[in-house]
Amino acid sequence: MKISCCWLYAITKYGYPPSIENTFKVLGEMKALGFQYVELEGVRRDNLLAVYEKRQELKKFCDGEGLKVINFCPVLPDSVSPDKKKRKASWDLFKRAIEIAKHFGAYTIQGDSFTPPLKFKGDSPYKESISYGKHFSVEIDPKFKWQRQWDAMVDTFSFMAREARKAGLKFCVEPRVGEMLSNTDAILRMMDHVGDDNFGAVLDTAHLNAQKEILALSVEKLGKRIFFVHAADNDGLVNDHVAAGRGTVDWDGVFQGLKKHKFAGYLAIDVGMVPDIDDQYRESFEFLKKKAAQYGA
Repeated sequence: MKISCCWLYAITKYGYPPSIENTFKVLGEMKALGFQYVELEGVRRDNLLAVYEKRQELKKFCDGEGLKVINFCPVLPDSVSPDKKKRKASWDLFKRAIEIAKHFGAYTIQGDSFTPPLKFKGDSPYKESISYGKHFSVEIDPKFKWQRQWDAMVDTFSFMAREARKAGLKFCVEPRVGEMLSNTDAILRMMDHVGDDNFGAVLDTAHLNAQKEILALSVEKLGKRIFFVHAADNDGLVNDHVAAGRGTVDWDGVFQGLKKHKFAGYLAIDVGMVPDIDDQYRESFEFLKKKAAQYGA
């Protein structure tokens, strides 16, 4: 198990998404914090293509800093659209994302289930930026068909898992509060429908804790299908992402489960939207190193 730095660090410091200029800057700041392993994102078409165009310069910079990009996350909301034309257009961008991931020698490429296409009265999850602890109210469109939406996700995740396999990458999706796959059993059901063992989960301790999951049981249910871990804490009432050890996450249960299933991948610190972010990343790093040592991970 190796500890890495999530892209939420970059988003917290420089917005969503960070400019290319700030992408270079924040990678240097991740190195200064002591990280060797990092994530990288490409958000929607424009930012993804900007990262693609600068991939060689970014790789050269990372190499010079001794940084390794271990996960690339293309953020493509149309990838789960019930509109097949929109889905197929996003697939072309996903192929670019695979090129980026391969260029960096990443281990995983990440997808997303995104916010459901409902009419939100007021605020909506992750509308313009990532924030936590919101209350949502929706109106159901009579034309909305959940089965059609589900089939669109199955279609896209099957394609992404297949394309990732061809490229020698693992494909993973993160259950998140407020999204269409929001808990452990939702992603397990999706795995059954996709039927590809190259499709795995990002175990996000903060989101699952806020969903009132028993985290040790989540690890047990997912087992070898955990491809990546996002580590952050909260009080179990709000899906905040604060330093590991500051909340109610059952870290002993998580680490016992990861050890049992011989998880040997990357555990990424996913703290964000906090004022003392550098201090909380350092704090999390030390906390998680001690837990890993305690459980021989």
